[in-house]
Amino acid sequence: MKKLRIILFLSFWCTMLVNAQFSFKTEKIIFIVLDGFRWQELFYGADSSLYFSEKYVKDRQLVDNRYWHQQYTERRRLLLPFIWSAGMQYGSVYGNRNYNNYVNVSNDFWFSYPGYNEIFTGIKADKEINSNDKINNPNRTVLEMVNNDPRYKNKVAIFGSWDLFPYIVNQSRNGIYVNAGYTDAKGVLTDRELFLNELQHYLISPWSSVRPDILTHYYAFEYLKKNKPSLLYIIYDETDDLAHDGRYDLYLRAANNIDSYIKQLYEWVQTEPEYAGKTTFIITADHGRGNDKDEWKSHGKSIAHSDETWFVIISPDLKPNGEMKTNGQYFNCQFAPTVAKLLDVKYNQKKEHGQPFDFIK
Repeated sequence: MKKLRIILFLSFWCTMLVNAQFSFKTEKIIFIVLDGFRWQELFYGADSSLYFSEKYVKDRQLVDNRYWHQQYTERRRLLLPFIWSAGMQYGSVYGNRNYNNYVNVSNDFWFSYPGYNEIFTGIKADKEINSNDKINNPNRTVLEMVNNDPRYKNKVAIFGSWDLFPYIVNQSRNGIYVNAGYTDAKGVLTDRELFLNELQHYLISPWSSVRPDILTHYYAFEYLKKNKPSLLYIIYDETDDLAHDGRYDLYLRAANNIDSYIKQLYEWVQTEPEYAGKTTFIITADHGRGNDKDEWKSHGKSIAHSDETWFVIISPDLKPNGEMKTNGQYFNCQFAPTVAKLLDVKYNQKKEHGQPFDFIK
């Protein structure tokens, strides 16, 4: 009888531990960043003060009849049709400040490397990361934490158009798979990867350190189909660089293209047994931009409003709420601990950091 009680006791606690370990349906996460994309365009579509400006729209034919409508709900749908269909139907969209729903960066610098450091590590205000220089990140990212878990070893990857990502995630220390800038795909390659390797060195781009987003997208998509990672980050850059160049027409076109890339990923996920019903999508920006007719091109501590961001989350573990119209304050430093929580990985950060989003329970 005593043996039976012990067996039942152990069986009970084993069951409890298993249930605790698999408390979330999420087994895969695809994390997407639109570099420097403003919340204003996300929630309200094309900005009339920029859209009708000859200074910032050089190719009127590129935008006319594509992105403009008197009603902002239609205007944003024209710009980002997938986000405003799937996001509303299956997920939640945070950061419309006109409803007192706030998302901000917590770092002190409001530009890219500090922004990605915050997203990847969850550290609130890191004084050490204060430039866009090619310096290996001394902090541990959540990518590294997930990759160090035996369940996810070599199941973490990051693709970016900007060539700084090997430094931001400190690839030389942890060996995480990074394909960024004009890096070729390596290993046993698909026909499309071979083609991309050849193509990217012939394309003419205005930015020597940033390749076109379409290359980043298809490199990431091929890797996803072939290797089935558990945690995949994809960072698209053209929204930021085209804004810096003052090309509002191309900035809108880039965002519209990225929306279609996300749709392609999402629709593929729904057809794959390993991913369907088990994948969380998180979509956000690393920083905001200025809010007036001239400062929209820039960001940084001296540019008001460039700490303002947003995010979309579509998850099997969350009830879809569509556009959030309730009071709330969220920060980009909450992404890393949220990723760790959803994947049941211990999040261990020595510096002051954010907490998982309170709606992840």
